[in-house]
Amino acid sequence: MFKHILLATDGSAASEHAAQLAIGMARAQGVKLTALFVIDPYPYMSIGEANPMGFQAYMAAAQEHAAQAHAKVSALCSEGAAVDLQLRMVENVTASAGIVQTAKDEGADLIVVGSHGRSGLARLMLGSVAAKVVAESQVPVLVAR
Repeated sequence: MFKHILLATDGSAASEHAAQLAIGMARAQGVKLTALFVIDPYPYMSIGEANPMGFQAYMAAAQEHAAQAHAKVSALCSEGAAVDLQLRMVENVTASAGIVQTAKDEGADLIVVGSHGRSGLARLMLGSVAAKVVAESQVPVLVAR
């Protein structure tokens, strides 16, 4: 059915659940799986302009967090039959835009993203990456809860 699944991961428990679903689907269908971590380089820009070392520290920490998230996905992939796994990290202003753009660039035909299941004020204040991906994506999106 699908040929290339894009898994959005941030290292959280919600994205780990999404990873389990995406890996199971990739394994069952014998398709390519891309695990994507999106870094937002801009929250630090105003401080980084005054102190370039601060921006470098911020980006180094973000890249380390991405490596840890990718390691979780790789570990899950190694627990069973082989999965054609590609690890990607991109920089974008918003996670949702980075996910949707990467799906387009990579030719993914399914996006799998986890949801923290927030509602009410927490969702209003924090937003929902999953909801934004669903709204912006041109390809099907599987939201794992």
